[in-house]
Amino acid sequence: MKRLPTAYLLFFALVMPIWLVYMVTQNGFSFYNDHWAAPITMFFGSFVAGATSEGGGAVAFPVFTLLLKLPPPVARNFSFAIQSIGMTSASLLIISLKIPVDWRAIRTVAIGGIPGLLFGAFFIVPLISGQMTKIFFVSLWLSFAFALYLANRKTDRVTTRGLGPLKAVDLARILVFAFIGGIITAIFGDGINIFTFCLFTLYYSTSEKIATPTSIIIMTIHTIIGFLLHVFVLQDFQPMTFQYWMCAIPVAILMAPLGAYIINFLTREAIAKFLYITTVVQYIGALIALRPPTVVVLISFGTVVGGFLFFWWLSTLRSEQSAKPSSYASLNS
Repeated sequence: MKRLPTAYLLFFALVMPIWLVYMVTQNGFSFYNDHWAAPITMFFGSFVAGATSEGGGAVAFPVFTLLLKLPPPVARNFSFAIQSIGMTSASLLIISLKIPVDWRAIRTVAIGGIPGLLFGAFFIVPLISGQMTKIFFVSLWLSFAFALYLANRKTDRVTTRGLGPLKAVDLARILVFAFIGGIITAIFGDGINIFTFCLFTLYYSTSEKIATPTSIIIMTIHTIIGFLLHVFVLQDFQPMTFQYWMCAIPVAILMAPLGAYIINFLTREAIAKFLYITTVVQYIGALIALRPPTVVVLISFGTVVGGFLFFWWLSTLRSEQSAKPSSYASLNS
C-alpha cells in the first residue's frame, strides 16, 4: 500500500472506542445472544458494499426480510445504519488511497438523489406492501445484471474513465435517474448507487473500475442522510434495529474498506462477474424464502423482463461522447 489511509484510520479510531465503551457500560454484548446473525450477514454484506456498486443493504435487506423474517422497515433502517459505518469507511479509504472516481458524477447525483430520498421517505414508502417491496428489490437488480452481462459480451465494447463532456440533456438525464434512485433508496435503504451505476456503465460506458468506487461514495452520502432522517426527523429507528446495528459495527468498519481495497486490483470483467453472481443468488434466494403466490411471481418476472429491456435499451443508445475516442476512452482492463 503506497499511501496510508489516514482518513479511514481516524474514523476507525473515533468509532471503535465509542462502540466499545457503550457495549461495556450498557451490557451491549448481550445483544449477540439474539442478534448473532447480524455480524455474520455483514461479514459478507460489508465486503460486497465496498467491492461492488450494490451496497451493504443489497445483502442485509434480503437476508433480514427473507431469511430472518424481519419487517422491511427494520431491514431498511438497519441498512442505513450499518452503511453509515461500512460505506463511510470504504469511501474514506477510497479517498485516502486516491482510487479514481468521477467527482462530477457524485455531485450531480447528489443534487437529484437527495430530493428523491426525501420524497420517497415521506410519500412513497407508506404506500408499498412488505412482500412486493422484497420481490421488486431482487427483480430489478437481476434485470440489470442480465443487461450488463450482454453488454460485456461485446468484444468491441469501449469503456471510459468518466462521463466526459456533458450537455444539458445529459445533466437532466442524470438528475432524473438520481431522483428515481433516491426513491428506491428510501424504500430499501439502498439503490441509488446501483441505479446510477446502470446509467454510467450502460449508457455512458464508464468502466466498472471507475463506476464502482464512484457509486460507493454516492451511496455513502445518501446513507448518512437517510440514517439521520429516520433517527431525528421520522423518529422510527426501532430499538431492535439499534441492537442489530451495534452487533455489526466492528465487522462493517473492517470488511467494507477491505472490499474497496481489493476491488482496486481486479479487472472490470472480474468486478462485473462478481456483480452477476450476487444478483442471481439474491433472486433465487428470494423465490425460495418467500414462496410468493402466482400473481407476485408474474409481477416479478414482468419486472425482470421490463427492467432488462429498459437497461438494454440504455446500453444500445450510448451517448455520443462514449462512442467517440477521447481522453476518457480505452479503459478496458
